[in-house]
Amino acid sequence: MRIKGISLLSVFVLTGLFLHAGPQLDIDKVKERKKWEIFLKSADIISHEDIGEGITKPKKLFLRLGPREEMGVWKNPEGIQKGFKDEWRYEIAAYEMDKLLGLGMVPPTVERRFRGRKGSLQLWIELEMNELERVKNEIKVPDEKKEKWQKSIYLARAFDSLIGNIDRTQQNIRYTKDWRLILIDHSRSFRTKRIYTDQLIYGKHGMRSNMLFPTLPRKFVEAVKSLSYDSIKEAVGDYLGYYEIEAVLARKKLLIKEVNDMIKERGEEAVLY
Repeated sequence: MRIKGISLLSVFVLTGLFLHAGPQLDIDKVKERKKWEIFLKSADIISHEDIGEGITKPKKLFLRLGPREEMGVWKNPEGIQKGFKDEWRYEIAAYEMDKLLGLGMVPPTVERRFRGRKGSLQLWIELEMNELERVKNEIKVPDEKKEKWQKSIYLARAFDSLIGNIDRTQQNIRYTKDWRLILIDHSRSFRTKRIYTDQLIYGKHGMRSNMLFPTLPRKFVEAVKSLSYDSIKEAVGDYLGYYEIEAVLARKKLLIKEVNDMIKERGEEAVLY
């Protein structure tokens, strides 16, 4: 879902999407997500158009419910796409895991039929640029935003490691105008092969060991520690199966070990905030 020219979301106040950059997560500030889930499931589809980017051929849907009009991104990949397993249901599972962990980094995403086919529908968010554009154009993060921005990057790496997202490209790391981090495109998450349960994607001992998460929110780490099969199943419903959930729990152990090793090496105060 590598999208450009994303439209204005005029009413949805994205206070939750940058909570992790503060001293603690504040789940209360993301309580409006339920309202947007209802909107996405219930709104009339007024029109649609091809987005024109992405292997999964996403579509932009124009939605209306009462006086409110917004847009969403609909995707329905299923099975092997270009040699990789792509599943629309993983988009919803990633959003539900984001909620379970109290992050507020993944936009509201629900199941929605379009032209008789099931797929995922994600709320369209106003975004200023992606990471590829930032690097290519040598755009510097403002000094006053740099610490929060860096913490959000670390948290995104930890989250992707947990859910086994193998497709976090620079194009799908997105920023709002005020440098809040938005994570999109999770249809290649929740891998179950042993290579993705014996090793994290990021971190000191990960596949991409040059991309670390040296500091993390204390509340995020505690939320990861509390994950169980039952708690994940309750959150994601039928969007993940037994082996996919077990793979998340295997990565949970690796992630907590990585955090504990960092604490032993550098001290808890240097790792958790």
